[in-house]
Amino acid sequence: METAKETRPNAFATEQDVLSSEFERNLVPASTGKRFANMILDIIGFYILFFMLSIVFFASNPDAAQEYAENADSGSSPFTVYLIAYLILISYYTLLETVLKGKSFGKLITGTRAVNESDGSRISFSTALLRSLCRIVPFEAFSALGGHPWHDKWTNTLVIDEKQSTL
Repeated sequence: METAKETRPNAFATEQDVLSSEFERNLVPASTGKRFANMILDIIGFYILFFMLSIVFFASNPDAAQEYAENADSGSSPFTVYLIAYLILISYYTLLETVLKGKSFGKLITGTRAVNESDGSRISFSTALLRSLCRIVPFEAFSALGGHPWHDKWTNTLVIDEKQSTL
């Protein structure tokens, strides 16, 4: 005679033991097409943010606008413009990926999310910041051609397809 298995958890089992036995994590990496779409959408989002902040800055500081126009006419590009652009780019990715739990503007649209590669957990502020800093490394965008961009590899993160993954 066959006995029924007890479905009640062990009295000494922790909540994590119960949860991990009931739910299997399945992390499905986002496709190359979705990753490319994320990049394009995030570049558009960055330029919109940069343009809006530039308008606010130059509207509130006309002398800076005049100085910038003079430098632009002479063909020289001021170092501060590049520095500000990088700071906005780092802030864009870091704040969005922290506040939106691993998502940026592009990831919101494509249904993808950045998670910790080891367990699929939410990325922290420091991980989001490190991912953002990695993005300004020269030629980092080309590292995606190998399938695993440096900003994922160096931070042990993974961009997953939310519809196909189980967290």
